[in-house]
Amino acid sequence: MVSDEVRFIFNTFSFLIWGGLVMWMAAGFTMLESGSVRTKNASVICLKNVGLYSVAGIAFYLIGYNLMYVDVGSVIGSVRFLYGPSADEIALLGGNAEAEAAVVANGYSVMSDWFFQMVFVATAASIVSGALAERVKLWSFFAFTLVLTAVIYPVVGAWTWGGGWLSQLGFQDFAGSTIVHGTGGWAALAGLLVVGPRRGKFRKDGTVRATPPSSIPTVTLGVFILWFGWFGFNGGSVLALGSVAEAVSMSNVLVNTNLGGAAGFIAALALSRPILGRVDLLGGLNGALGGLVAITAGPDIVQHPWALVIGAIGGIVCIAAMRLLEQLRVDDVVGAVPAHLFAGVWGTLAVSIAAGGNIGVQLLGVVSVGAFVFVLSWLLWMGLEKTVGVRVSDRVEQLGQDVAELGMEAYPEFVIMPEDDEA
Repeated sequence: MVSDEVRFIFNTFSFLIWGGLVMWMAAGFTMLESGSVRTKNASVICLKNVGLYSVAGIAFYLIGYNLMYVDVGSVIGSVRFLYGPSADEIALLGGNAEAEAAVVANGYSVMSDWFFQMVFVATAASIVSGALAERVKLWSFFAFTLVLTAVIYPVVGAWTWGGGWLSQLGFQDFAGSTIVHGTGGWAALAGLLVVGPRRGKFRKDGTVRATPPSSIPTVTLGVFILWFGWFGFNGGSVLALGSVAEAVSMSNVLVNTNLGGAAGFIAALALSRPILGRVDLLGGLNGALGGLVAITAGPDIVQHPWALVIGAIGGIVCIAAMRLLEQLRVDDVVGAVPAHLFAGVWGTLAVSIAAGGNIGVQLLGVVSVGAFVFVLSWLLWMGLEKTVGVRVSDRVEQLGQDVAELGMEAYPEFVIMPEDDEA
């Protein structure tokens, strides 16, 4: 048996290390998105991803975490708007050894938990970024991100992980197929409907103009980084590493996460020809993400074959949804809504098949979260549209946001003019 102090250290270390891996997913989203867009918009994608991570971190610190985990009445009553270490932790850092027992009894450092929860909210915001790439205004997007991470996501989290009404009904979502990925997917879908498709994406006759990625290797690298970060996403959601049972559980979670992503890729690639009309690498890559999203709701299941089934169906759902959105003339640049929303819905419902969840409660959770996030997001997008606007001008879209808004190019050519040649 390990001591309480050792358990405290391992639990805290787990939050910090896994949180760092989830933060690394921000780099994966950046690579995925910048490789998916045309080169004339890649710099803005990089700026948006660093910006949204920064906005999310500050908003969740100032407002979001308290809404998600702290009783609102007590927060207002004590005028406590900033989250920080506990009084015992502050005393311990100040040299008060008597506070150590109280700190250890908590099981983990308070701020390590905050950090781990914060990187999840940044992930939800990243989903929106990719879907609306190449035509959404930069500051309108940041304004939406602020509300999403300060209010919308924390309310969903309060209903579930914060011990709210859905949690009390028995809703199960281990690491966030609906809470994180579904929230990001619904917010992105609302934005897609308000902002509209890119210029020329859909022809007048209803056919779709192909907009291939500018860098397939970059997209592939992004998917691998996201896959790697997913081990922190799901593994860290065990929320403890202070006992043998918790170490075994975490091992199972990581294996199931890997199996889900692999099965999603293989299934999506195998069915890409009948669904998309071609053997499609990008469909396979999105299928991997769909498999990872799907298994996220229940990666703690013991029977590993279920992870293969759930991940494979998640990959198929993803590419089928990609085709559906094209037919509905909804332009999702990176396939964020199919991968995160559609596959997330499947994964959340699959918990009732493989992990003992109640199908009625799971369905209620999906519908209630979807209605809340979509309606609030749509109203917010419409409010921004009516005030500052959400879409760049036709000229900016044609020139590219990099040159028009930043005055720079992601891949500038180095040209020597005759007058510059010293020879």
